[in-house]
Amino acid sequence: MRKHLVIAMIAVCALSAGCGRSTSGTAARTDPSAAGKSAKELVPDQVRKSGELRMATSEGYPPMEMYKPGTQELTGVDIDLAAAIAGRLGLKVTTTNAAFDGLIPGLQAGRWDIAMSSLSDTEQRRKAVDFVDYFNAGGSIMVKKGNPEGIKTLEDLCGKKVVLAKGSSNLDIGLRQNDKCAQKMQIMQSEDAPTGLLTIDSGRSVATIVDSPVGHMYAKETGKYDVLPGQYDAGPWGIAIDKRNPALRDAVAKALQELVDSGEYKQILDKYGTAANALPKITINTGVS
Repeated sequence: MRKHLVIAMIAVCALSAGCGRSTSGTAARTDPSAAGKSAKELVPDQVRKSGELRMATSEGYPPMEMYKPGTQELTGVDIDLAAAIAGRLGLKVTTTNAAFDGLIPGLQAGRWDIAMSSLSDTEQRRKAVDFVDYFNAGGSIMVKKGNPEGIKTLEDLCGKKVVLAKGSSNLDIGLRQNDKCAQKMQIMQSEDAPTGLLTIDSGRSVATIVDSPVGHMYAKETGKYDVLPGQYDAGPWGIAIDKRNPALRDAVAKALQELVDSGEYKQILDKYGTAANALPKITINTGVS
Protein backbone atom coordinates (compact mmCIF):
# COMPACT_ATOMS: atom_id res chain seq x y z
CA MET A 1 0.00 0.00 0.00
CA ARG A 2 1.15 3.57 -0.54
CA LYS A 3 1.93 3.91 3.10
CA HIS A 4 3.13 7.51 3.10
CA LEU A 5 -0.09 8.84 1.57
CA VAL A 6 -2.06 8.67 4.79
CA ILE A 7 -4.57 11.39 3.99
CA ALA A 8 -5.24 9.92 0.56
CA MET A 9 -5.71 6.49 2.07
CA ILE A 10 -8.32 7.79 4.51
CA ALA A 11 -10.30 8.87 1.49
CA VAL A 12 -9.73 5.51 -0.22
CA CYS A 13 -10.98 3.74 2.90
CA ALA A 14 -14.17 5.76 2.72
CA LEU A 15 -14.69 5.56 -1.04
CA SER A 16 -13.16 2.22 -1.93
CA ALA A 17 -14.32 -0.08 0.86
CA GLY A 18 -11.60 0.26 3.43
CA CYS A 19 -8.09 -0.49 4.61
CA GLY A 20 -6.43 -2.74 7.18
CA ARG A 21 -5.11 -6.27 7.50
CA SER A 22 -6.52 -9.68 8.34
CA THR A 23 -5.29 -13.23 8.02
CA SER A 24 -7.10 -14.56 4.98
CA GLY A 25 -8.23 -13.80 1.47
CA THR A 26 -10.63 -15.48 -0.94
CA ALA A 27 -9.38 -16.46 -4.37
CA ALA A 28 -11.69 -15.85 -7.31
CA ARG A 29 -12.47 -18.69 -9.64
CA THR A 30 -11.46 -18.28 -13.26
CA ASP A 31 -13.74 -19.31 -16.10
CA PRO A 32 -13.08 -23.03 -16.83
CA SER A 33 -13.39 -22.27 -20.54
CA ALA A 34 -10.27 -20.11 -20.26
CA ALA A 35 -8.03 -23.14 -19.86
CA GLY A 36 -5.70 -23.62 -22.80
CA LYS A 37 -6.42 -20.24 -24.35
CA SER A 38 -3.90 -17.47 -24.81
CA ALA A 39 -4.37 -14.12 -23.11
CA LYS A 40 -5.25 -12.53 -26.44
CA GLU A 41 -8.02 -15.06 -27.01
CA LEU A 42 -9.58 -14.21 -23.64
CA VAL A 43 -10.03 -10.48 -24.29
CA PRO A 44 -13.72 -9.51 -24.13
CA ASP A 45 -15.20 -8.48 -27.48
CA GLN A 46 -15.96 -4.92 -26.36
CA VAL A 47 -12.38 -4.31 -25.31
CA ARG A 48 -10.97 -6.02 -28.40
CA LYS A 49 -13.07 -3.83 -30.67
CA SER A 50 -11.89 -0.67 -28.92
CA GLY A 51 -8.27 -1.66 -29.56
CA GLU A 52 -7.11 -0.16 -26.27
CA LEU A 53 -6.59 -1.04 -22.64
CA ARG A 54 -7.51 2.01 -20.56
CA MET A 55 -5.27 2.10 -17.50
CA ALA A 56 -5.42 4.56 -14.60
CA THR A 57 -2.62 5.30 -12.17
CA SER A 58 -1.69 7.98 -9.65
CA GLU A 59 1.77 9.43 -10.21
CA GLY A 60 4.04 10.11 -7.24
CA TYR A 61 5.21 6.76 -5.88
CA PRO A 62 8.58 5.89 -7.43
CA PRO A 63 9.68 3.45 -8.68
CA MET A 64 6.15 2.22 -9.34
CA GLU A 65 4.69 5.29 -11.04
CA MET A 66 6.49 8.56 -11.60
CA TYR A 67 7.36 11.17 -14.22
CA LYS A 68 10.58 11.00 -16.17
CA PRO A 69 12.78 13.86 -14.91
CA GLY A 70 11.84 17.17 -16.46
CA THR A 71 8.85 15.74 -18.37
CA GLN A 72 5.20 14.81 -17.98
CA GLU A 73 5.89 11.33 -19.37
CA LEU A 74 4.92 8.55 -16.99
CA THR A 75 7.32 5.73 -16.26
CA GLY A 76 7.85 3.06 -13.62
CA VAL A 77 7.10 -0.58 -12.86
CA ASP A 78 3.34 -0.26 -13.20
CA ILE A 79 3.56 1.79 -16.40
CA ASP A 80 5.88 -0.70 -18.11
CA LEU A 81 3.92 -3.72 -16.92
CA ALA A 82 0.66 -2.23 -18.19
CA ALA A 83 2.20 -1.67 -21.63
CA ALA A 84 3.51 -5.25 -21.68
CA ILE A 85 0.12 -6.64 -20.63
CA ALA A 86 -1.62 -4.65 -23.36
CA GLY A 87 0.86 -6.02 -25.89
CA ARG A 88 0.03 -9.58 -24.87
CA LEU A 89 -3.65 -8.79 -25.26
CA GLY A 90 -3.17 -7.32 -28.73
CA LEU A 91 -4.11 -3.87 -27.47
CA LYS A 92 -2.54 -0.44 -27.06
CA VAL A 93 -2.42 0.93 -23.52
CA THR A 94 -3.72 4.44 -22.82
CA THR A 95 -2.72 5.77 -19.41
CA THR A 96 -4.59 8.31 -17.30
CA ASN A 97 -3.03 9.98 -14.27
CA ALA A 98 -5.82 10.31 -11.71
CA ALA A 99 -6.30 11.09 -8.04
CA PHE A 100 -5.41 8.06 -5.94
CA ASP A 101 -8.70 8.08 -4.05
CA GLY A 102 -10.59 8.15 -7.36
CA LEU A 103 -9.06 5.03 -8.92
CA ILE A 104 -11.58 2.46 -7.71
CA PRO A 105 -14.64 4.72 -8.12
CA GLY A 106 -13.41 5.43 -11.66
CA LEU A 107 -13.26 1.73 -12.42
CA GLN A 108 -16.79 1.27 -11.13
CA ALA A 109 -17.95 4.18 -13.28
CA GLY A 110 -16.41 2.61 -16.38
CA ARG A 111 -13.90 5.41 -17.02
CA TRP A 112 -11.04 2.92 -17.41
CA ASP A 113 -10.50 -0.83 -17.60
CA ILE A 114 -7.76 -1.38 -15.02
CA ALA A 115 -6.06 0.53 -12.23
CA MET A 116 -2.38 -0.02 -11.42
CA SER A 117 -1.03 2.19 -8.65
CA SER A 118 0.59 0.16 -5.85
CA LEU A 119 -2.84 -0.93 -4.63
CA SER A 120 -2.84 -3.43 -1.79
CA ASP A 121 -5.18 -6.36 -2.41
CA THR A 122 -7.42 -6.17 0.67
CA GLU A 123 -10.61 -7.95 1.60
CA GLN A 124 -12.54 -4.72 1.91
CA ARG A 125 -11.47 -3.47 -1.51
CA ARG A 126 -12.42 -6.82 -3.01
CA LYS A 127 -16.03 -5.95 -2.23
CA ALA A 128 -15.77 -3.41 -5.03
CA VAL A 129 -13.14 -4.82 -7.42
CA ASP A 130 -11.15 -7.94 -8.26
CA PHE A 131 -7.38 -7.96 -8.01
CA VAL A 132 -4.85 -9.65 -10.25
CA ASP A 133 -1.92 -9.90 -7.83
CA TYR A 134 1.49 -9.23 -9.36
CA PHE A 135 3.80 -7.78 -6.71
CA ASN A 136 4.66 -8.49 -3.08
CA ALA A 137 5.85 -5.66 -0.88
CA GLY A 138 6.41 -4.87 2.78
CA GLY A 139 8.64 -2.73 4.93
CA SER A 140 12.41 -3.27 4.79
CA ILE A 141 15.17 -1.96 7.01
CA MET A 142 17.44 0.61 5.35
CA VAL A 143 20.88 1.52 6.71
CA LYS A 144 23.99 3.44 5.72
CA LYS A 145 26.09 1.81 2.99
CA GLY A 146 28.20 -0.98 4.46
CA ASN A 147 25.82 -1.40 7.42
CA PRO A 148 28.35 -0.16 10.03
CA GLU A 149 26.03 -1.08 12.92
CA GLY A 150 25.73 -4.70 11.72
CA ILE A 151 21.94 -4.62 11.76
CA LYS A 152 20.28 -7.77 10.43
CA THR A 153 16.74 -7.93 11.87
CA LEU A 154 14.16 -5.80 13.63
CA GLU A 155 15.51 -7.05 16.97
CA ASP A 156 18.85 -5.41 16.18
CA LEU A 157 17.14 -2.00 16.16
CA CYS A 158 16.52 -2.21 19.91
CA GLY A 159 18.54 0.42 21.76
CA LYS A 160 19.38 2.31 18.55
CA LYS A 161 18.33 5.62 17.00
CA VAL A 162 15.74 4.89 14.32
CA VAL A 163 13.76 7.24 12.06
CA LEU A 164 10.30 6.28 10.79
CA ALA A 165 7.77 8.18 8.66
CA LYS A 166 4.82 9.71 10.49
CA GLY A 167 1.53 7.85 10.11
CA SER A 168 3.05 5.05 8.05
CA SER A 169 2.62 1.31 8.37
CA ASN A 170 6.39 1.20 8.75
CA LEU A 171 6.06 3.30 11.89
CA ASP A 172 3.62 0.67 13.17
CA ILE A 173 6.21 -2.04 12.48
CA GLY A 174 8.81 -0.15 14.47
CA LEU A 175 6.47 0.61 17.37
CA ARG A 176 5.40 -3.03 17.65
CA GLN A 177 9.02 -4.10 17.75
CA ASN A 178 9.82 -1.42 20.32
CA ASP A 179 7.21 -2.91 22.64
CA LYS A 180 9.32 -6.09 22.65
CA CYS A 181 12.66 -4.36 23.22
CA ALA A 182 14.30 -4.57 26.64
CA GLN A 183 16.34 -1.52 25.65
CA LYS A 184 13.99 0.79 23.78
CA MET A 185 14.73 2.39 20.43
CA GLN A 186 15.08 6.15 20.19
CA ILE A 187 12.46 6.76 17.51
CA MET A 188 12.32 9.96 15.50
CA GLN A 189 9.44 10.59 13.12
CA SER A 190 10.03 12.13 9.71
CA GLU A 191 7.56 13.62 7.25
CA ASP A 192 8.53 11.09 4.56
CA ALA A 193 11.19 8.59 3.52
CA PRO A 194 13.63 11.09 1.89
CA THR A 195 13.56 13.30 5.00
CA GLY A 196 14.25 10.27 7.15
CA LEU A 197 17.25 9.32 5.06
CA LEU A 198 18.77 12.74 5.74
CA THR A 199 18.97 11.83 9.43
CA ILE A 200 20.96 8.72 8.50
CA ASP A 201 23.29 10.89 6.39
CA SER A 202 23.90 13.23 9.33
CA GLY A 203 24.34 10.44 11.89
CA ARG A 204 21.23 11.36 13.87
CA SER A 205 19.81 7.89 13.20
CA VAL A 206 21.28 4.57 12.09
CA ALA A 207 18.29 2.97 10.35
CA THR A 208 14.83 3.43 8.97
CA ILE A 209 12.06 1.16 7.65
CA VAL A 210 10.63 1.94 4.20
CA ASP A 211 8.53 0.20 1.59
CA SER A 212 10.87 -2.31 0.00
CA PRO A 213 10.66 -1.08 -3.63
CA VAL A 214 11.10 2.52 -2.55
CA GLY A 215 14.14 1.61 -0.48
CA HIS A 216 15.75 -0.28 -3.33
CA MET A 217 15.21 2.68 -5.64
CA TYR A 218 16.89 5.14 -3.27
CA ALA A 219 19.75 2.73 -2.63
CA LYS A 220 20.34 2.24 -6.35
CA GLU A 221 20.09 5.93 -7.26
CA THR A 222 22.28 7.30 -4.46
CA GLY A 223 24.71 4.45 -3.70
CA LYS A 224 24.59 5.65 -0.08
CA TYR A 225 22.42 2.97 1.54
CA ASP A 226 21.87 -0.76 1.93
CA VAL A 227 18.42 -2.35 2.03
CA LEU A 228 18.32 -5.48 4.16
CA PRO A 229 16.69 -8.52 2.54
CA GLY A 230 13.81 -9.12 4.99
CA GLN A 231 10.32 -7.68 4.45
CA TYR A 232 7.83 -7.08 7.25
CA ASP A 233 4.04 -7.01 6.96
CA ALA A 234 4.47 -7.97 3.30
CA GLY A 235 1.41 -8.54 1.16
CA PRO A 236 0.35 -8.54 -2.48
CA TRP A 237 -0.34 -5.49 -4.61
CA GLY A 238 -2.84 -6.04 -7.38
CA ILE A 239 -4.24 -4.72 -10.63
CA ALA A 240 -7.80 -3.61 -9.85
CA ILE A 241 -10.56 -4.57 -12.30
CA ASP A 242 -14.28 -4.03 -11.89
CA LYS A 243 -16.04 -7.12 -10.55
CA ARG A 244 -18.50 -6.92 -13.40
CA ASN A 245 -15.71 -7.72 -15.87
CA PRO A 246 -14.37 -11.18 -14.92
CA ALA A 247 -13.46 -11.95 -18.53
CA LEU A 248 -11.02 -9.04 -18.64
CA ARG A 249 -9.69 -10.03 -15.22
CA ASP A 250 -8.89 -13.51 -16.50
CA ALA A 251 -7.31 -12.12 -19.68
CA VAL A 252 -5.07 -9.76 -17.67
CA ALA A 253 -4.09 -12.57 -15.30
CA LYS A 254 -3.21 -14.82 -18.24
CA ALA A 255 -1.21 -12.05 -19.91
CA LEU A 256 0.78 -11.45 -16.74
CA GLN A 257 1.49 -15.15 -16.33
CA GLU A 258 2.73 -15.24 -19.92
CA LEU A 259 5.07 -12.36 -19.04
CA VAL A 260 6.31 -14.27 -16.00
CA ASP A 261 6.89 -17.41 -18.05
CA SER A 262 8.72 -15.53 -20.81
CA GLY A 263 11.00 -13.67 -18.40
CA GLU A 264 9.75 -10.23 -19.49
CA TYR A 265 8.11 -9.65 -16.09
CA LYS A 266 11.44 -10.16 -14.33
CA GLN A 267 13.21 -7.90 -16.82
CA ILE A 268 10.81 -5.06 -16.01
CA LEU A 269 11.23 -5.51 -12.26
CA ASP A 270 15.01 -5.75 -12.65
CA LYS A 271 15.00 -2.45 -14.56
CA TYR A 272 13.63 -0.68 -11.48
CA GLY A 273 15.49 -2.68 -8.84
CA THR A 274 12.37 -4.44 -7.56
CA ALA A 275 13.14 -8.09 -8.38
CA ALA A 276 12.90 -8.92 -4.66
CA ASN A 277 9.18 -8.09 -4.89
CA ALA A 278 8.41 -10.54 -7.71
CA LEU A 279 5.74 -13.20 -7.42
CA PRO A 280 6.53 -16.66 -8.81
CA LYS A 281 2.93 -17.08 -9.99
CA ILE A 282 0.16 -14.64 -10.80
CA THR A 283 -2.90 -15.05 -8.60
CA ILE A 284 -6.37 -13.51 -8.26
CA ASN A 285 -7.80 -12.05 -5.05
CA THR A 286 -5.26 -13.68 -2.73
CA GLY A 287 -4.44 -10.67 -0.57
CA VAL A 288 -5.33 -9.97 3.02
CA SER A 289 -7.07 -7.20 4.92
